[in-house]
Amino acid sequence: MSMAVLDAILNAMQILLNENEREQLYHELLAYFGLIGALDECQALEAAWQDPYNRHEIEYFIRAWLSRRKRRREELIPGVV
Repeated sequence: MSMAVLDAILNAMQILLNENEREQLYHELLAYFGLIGALDECQALEAAWQDPYNRHEIEYFIRAWLSRRKRRREELIPGVV
């Protein structure tokens, strides 16, 4: 169910990801914020998103994750502009 919360977050940030990217981001986001194994991951992620400080941190994490992913792709395909 937390995937629905992540989808809402990505929609609010106007970010489109494929299924594999969303799944990877979801797991890394939960791990980074210590939400893995939480009693209710969905509610914990949603509560974090509602808090202004955590919302900022989640947005920052997602943007940094996208930047790292883009950099890795560019390194894998040298010479492609």
